[in-house]
Amino acid sequence: MSINLKVKRGLKLNLEGEAERKISQAPKSKTYAIIPDNFHSLLPKMLVKKEGTRVKAGEPLFYSKFSEETKVVSPVSGTLKEIERGARRRILKIVIEADDVQDYVEHKKIDPSKAEAGELKAHIFESGCGIFFTQRPYIVPVDFKDTPKNIYVSAFNTTPLGADQEFILEGREAHFQTGIDALTKLTSGKVFLGIHAQSNGFLKDVKGAEQILVSGPHPAGNVGVQIQNTNPINKGEKVWTIRPEDVANLGELLSTGKFNAVRTVAVCGSEAQNRQYYRTLIGSEVNSLVPETDTHNIRIISGDVLTGDTTDNRDHINYFNNELTLIPEGNEYRMFGWLPFKDNQIHSTHNTSFSKLFRKKFKVNTSLNGEERAFVVTGEMEKVMPMDIMPMQLLKACMAGDIDKMENLGIYEVAPEDFALVDYVNTSKIEAQDVIRQGLDLMITEVG
Repeated sequence: MSINLKVKRGLKLNLEGEAERKISQAPKSKTYAIIPDNFHSLLPKMLVKKEGTRVKAGEPLFYSKFSEETKVVSPVSGTLKEIERGARRRILKIVIEADDVQDYVEHKKIDPSKAEAGELKAHIFESGCGIFFTQRPYIVPVDFKDTPKNIYVSAFNTTPLGADQEFILEGREAHFQTGIDALTKLTSGKVFLGIHAQSNGFLKDVKGAEQILVSGPHPAGNVGVQIQNTNPINKGEKVWTIRPEDVANLGELLSTGKFNAVRTVAVCGSEAQNRQYYRTLIGSEVNSLVPETDTHNIRIISGDVLTGDTTDNRDHINYFNNELTLIPEGNEYRMFGWLPFKDNQIHSTHNTSFSKLFRKKFKVNTSLNGEERAFVVTGEMEKVMPMDIMPMQLLKACMAGDIDKMENLGIYEVAPEDFALVDYVNTSKIEAQDVIRQGLDLMITEVG
């Protein structure tokens, strides 16, 4: 059984720099890092406290203060090189110097089709795979004690230059199926798998999950859009989501007894020299994929151009990201740039620019093309928001901290990524994703 989901509102950004459909093994990274900020609202309690301590791949480094069962483990074996701290001794990064030969924590192998649900869940969290799950609402790590209404996996990526999730999973089909089998034991409801409506790959043959056949422009691939159009979240309900590659990582753990922190990264963007996919491990160094000589006056983004974080060669790739995107810095100003015929290389969604008539690929940079302006009604947000909410009214309620209005306007159903296109098209230059994140944090504090 499958569900057809046709999304009409949204925007397809046709950008230069798509990664070639080729997967190579990435050069070995000297260090790997876990960044606690990648797990929003998680307060880490360190288990490995001394620099110089030896750790195995899959050995717990810290756990969540709010859920002791939610552990984050080392992606590699090696030596704890540094615990980088910020203000008030807040942990910013845990850096591990990797061994040449990996030594893994040995877990027992489990057949999810034969295991009891409680035993399987405890095993998944104890091994460090529980951190792969994200809770809706609030977009935070899940609580071990919860049983989700449903679990969603979106394997259709519509972000600009986004990694092809089905291509990433090539060669790992059996592990992915094992992971799906495990997910069915963790929920009282269903496992939903969002795939491209035109998919001809193995995903259409996956068993145990109800398929959502998705078509349409971005943000059709966002899991929030798929949730609202299939089984919306009501107040008090919780839904879990997990990324496709992490489903395969979960399946590999159950099949082999080893936590294999595989992360396949698409190096893309107009300024990337070697645009292709690389197979590496979670938390690897950016310079293992992007040589430092290639980054003068270039913005490196860990993630996609709409939702990713700025990084540099000396940093590490974020825990969940499958893309490294390189675009020019927007630090050059165009004389008379407001003229519609001045520079048709600049993408625009408005009829005032001739570039809207062109179907070519555009080269974007980081320039905002203007400063923050009055937050007025223009109708721009509604054109790119396929969810059944009123984006402008919800943003204003979040800015005002009006909890009752936020609830009535659908705050439980949205994530910052759902407002990424609002950021892009909004003439007011309002940082909509930040506003929504602040609104969600307020709900966590005030409502719980």
